[in-house]
Amino acid sequence: MKDAFVNQRCDENNEKWNSAIKRENSLYPRNNDIRSPFERDYTRLLHCQAYRRLKHKTQVFFAPHNDHICTRMEHVSHVASVATTISKYLGLNADLANAIAIGHDIGHAPFGHHGEDCLNSLLEQKEGQNAPKKFWHERNSLFFADFIETLADPNGVEQPLDLTYAIRDGLICHCGEIDQQGIKPRKDDMDLYAIKRPGIIQPYTWEGCVVKIADKIAYLGRDIEDARAYHILDMTSYRALREIVGSTLGFEHKGAHALRSGKAVNTTVLINDLIVDLCEQSSPEKGLSFSDEYFKFILELKKFNFANIYRHWRLQEFQVYASNVIKTIYRTLMKTEVYAQNGRAGQALRLYPKLCATFEDWLIKYTNYQPYDVSRHSFQNRKPILRYNTQEVFDVTDAESYQKCVIEYISGMTDQFAIQVYEEIITF
Repeated sequence: MKDAFVNQRCDENNEKWNSAIKRENSLYPRNNDIRSPFERDYTRLLHCQAYRRLKHKTQVFFAPHNDHICTRMEHVSHVASVATTISKYLGLNADLANAIAIGHDIGHAPFGHHGEDCLNSLLEQKEGQNAPKKFWHERNSLFFADFIETLADPNGVEQPLDLTYAIRDGLICHCGEIDQQGIKPRKDDMDLYAIKRPGIIQPYTWEGCVVKIADKIAYLGRDIEDARAYHILDMTSYRALREIVGSTLGFEHKGAHALRSGKAVNTTVLINDLIVDLCEQSSPEKGLSFSDEYFKFILELKKFNFANIYRHWRLQEFQVYASNVIKTIYRTLMKTEVYAQNGRAGQALRLYPKLCATFEDWLIKYTNYQPYDVSRHSFQNRKPILRYNTQEVFDVTDAESYQKCVIEYISGMTDQFAIQVYEEIITF
C-alpha cells in the first residue's frame, strides 16, 4: 500500500533519528552543505576506492572480456534501484536506502562468494567447526567503511569516512541469503561489532530491511540471465524453470510473464513483479513480506540457481583456479612477517613490483610498520609524509593480527589485480 510506512520513515520525526545519524568523528566540516546526512554518506561511499574497485570484482561469473555480464558494481546499482523504488512507494527514506545499497558490498572479496569462502578457510577456526565465520563480507563491508576507506580532506590528508550509524548498520545487516518473511527492524542501536554471524540480526531501520530484501530481488533473475549468456543452462534447465512458474504461480498468473519465449527469465519483468508484490503485501504490523505464492517462487528459484548455476562444473573449475590465486598470494605475504617487523617488507617483496608497492603502502597506512631506510640506517615514519590520518588497526609484531592484515589486504583486491599479482609471483 502506498505510503503505508510513512510514519516509520527514518527522519527527524522518528524516535531513532538521533541514533541513526550519529557519527563517531567528523571527516571535515562544511558550512555550505545542502545534503542530508544520508545523502552525504552516499557521496562518501561513491567516491571511496573500495566502491570503484567493484567494477572489476566478480558477481557470479568471472568476466573480464564480456562487458554485458553482471559485475559486483552493477549488482549494487541494481540493489540501489530496487531499494529506492520500494522505499519511495512505501514512504520510507529513499536516501538512506540508496546509500546502504551502494555501499553494501565494499568489503566483498575478489572472485565472488568463493573468494569469501577461501579467505575464511585461511583463518584458523580455533573454536571448532561450528564457530562463527571469521571472514564474511557483510562484516568486512563495515570494517572497510570504519577503518580502511578514506577520503582526502581540503588539506589533502586522508581521513576515515565516518559514516552515520544507520548506514554502518545497513552494511553489516544486509545479508539476503537467509529466507525470511515479515522482516521488521530491531529496536536497539547495539554495538555492531557484537554481531557474530551474518543474517541473524535484523537492521536497525526499515530502510535497512528494504535493502536486505532488495539484495535478493536484484540477483535472482540476473544470475539466470548471465548463465544463459554463458550457455550454462540446457533445455532440461529451461523446462525446470517453466515448471517452477507453473507450480508456484500458475501459468495464468501475471508472474508467468517473467518467462520469455519459454526459456530465460526476463530480469526486468521479474524484478518489477517482485517489487509490486512486496509493496502490496507489506505493512508495519505484518513487516516486509511477499505473498505466499511469490515467497514460494523465490525459494524454488534459489534452489534452481544453486542446482543449475552456482554448482555447475564450469564454475567449480574456475573456483579451483581462484583458490590457487588467493592462496598463493596469501602464502607469499605471510612469509614477509619477520621482514615486516624489521621494516623490510619492501625488500622481501622486491621481485614482485605490483605486490611490493601496494602491500607496503597498506602496511604504512594501517599498521605500526616503520620502513627501514638502508641509505640512512634508520626507521622512517612515512604516514605523516604520505598524509594519512588512519588508525593502526593491525600490529605487525603480533602473528594473529598480521594474518588478519594480510587477509584484509587480499579482500580489497579486484579479480584482475589478484591475477596480475599471482602471475608476478609464479613467473620466473
